[in-house]
Amino acid sequence: MTVQQAAGPDPYFPANGDSRYRVHRYELALDYRPGPNRLSGTARINAIAGRSALPEFQLNLADFKIGRVRVDGRQPHYTHRGGKLRLRPAKPVRPGAPFTVEVHWSGNPEPVSSPWGGLGWEELEDGALVASQPVGAPSWYPCNDRPADKASYQISITTPSAYAVVAGGRLLTRTTKASTTTWVYEQAAPTSSYLVGLSIGKYQTVLLGDPGPGGVPQHGHIPAHKLPEFSRDFARQPRMMELFQELFGPYPFDEYAVVVTEEELDVPVEAQGLSLFGANHVDGARGWERLVAHELAHQWFGNSVSIADWRHIWLNEGFAKYAEWLWSERSGGRSAHQLAVAAHRLLSSLPQDLKLADPGRKSMFDDRLYQRGGLTLHVLRCAMGDDAFFRMLRGWATLHRGGAVSTTTFTAHAARFAPEPLDEVFRAWVYGTRLPPLPEPAPQIPARPTHPPTNAGPA
Repeated sequence: MTVQQAAGPDPYFPANGDSRYRVHRYELALDYRPGPNRLSGTARINAIAGRSALPEFQLNLADFKIGRVRVDGRQPHYTHRGGKLRLRPAKPVRPGAPFTVEVHWSGNPEPVSSPWGGLGWEELEDGALVASQPVGAPSWYPCNDRPADKASYQISITTPSAYAVVAGGRLLTRTTKASTTTWVYEQAAPTSSYLVGLSIGKYQTVLLGDPGPGGVPQHGHIPAHKLPEFSRDFARQPRMMELFQELFGPYPFDEYAVVVTEEELDVPVEAQGLSLFGANHVDGARGWERLVAHELAHQWFGNSVSIADWRHIWLNEGFAKYAEWLWSERSGGRSAHQLAVAAHRLLSSLPQDLKLADPGRKSMFDDRLYQRGGLTLHVLRCAMGDDAFFRMLRGWATLHRGGAVSTTTFTAHAARFAPEPLDEVFRAWVYGTRLPPLPEPAPQIPARPTHPPTNAGPA
């Protein structure tokens, strides 16, 4: 597992996260009442100091009322304003030493303001959901909000029993007492703070396909009246899972869940082991199937293999975009090359001032980044040939499983599989801004997997 962290603050979000320590586990115990939108919680955070002592450090947390706070069981001095909980322990944490933080908080959660609107906890008409990318996690729990600081999670949530709770990970227990039910989920795989997904609503749960021995359980959680449309729109997701395991390697988590809310969402949202779709993404005609593929692909690219900081977001979105094209090609739709030609035509009509390797905060979710990222992978495929290209992709997802990477990591990785140097490809497509011509000829995915899909392998 490779983890690369920027030495200092994230260049796009310098107020988020603290690079002087790493968290290895969060244990969250939450109580949520949908009617008044009232959340109270306790977090136990196990962390390790970096190379220097920590006379003080910070967590990110939105505007909640703070109760008990402890560092290694002792009360620290702390301040809480501007989304930062700054803590000064009674004794500085020694370099490399483990330490534990306990925080109690309560209040009415609401999204964190951002250039893209509210992020994080969103109250629905009847329930709630969490969509945190990129900096919404502090809207509901205290965290070291950096994408490369990945930790395991246990989340316990108590709600009125009429509601179901869906979180990324494995459901350990569900216990009902009187009018409330407590759901306990465990996500053992290293998880970025923004990828901790959560949905609270009134859902019907269905199993997608038969995973069989050693397969990946896939569940859908949907409003009952949307079940007929959902059954058609997500019917081919198990086939997507088979294809992506063939092309990218074993699925990196224990299981996969999708949630469809009663309300509309601008775009679906990926979380670790979980994707959230709006009611508008379910039409009964597979009209949004490319997004089903996109969100599933993020489980490999973005979730398991995460980015060191937000400059490298094309490693998430470009890879998921290309997975859409690969699914289309294999499932009888337009070929990846046809889709690449269409994307190239679109980009040629738009401003050519975006650099994949560092798009800038304002452009990190620009559709040009998605399209150019997908095109870059297609150009690599043309240059390397299918065998080397797909060995490279599988190696990327396997070698960096559970880790965090950068653009430089990827360019070095790809070069090891290429029969010819790739310097010019990366210079033009990743580090340049002008749109280069699209190469020929179009490659084809092998008709049969050269590496049979399996869910075995290291956790």
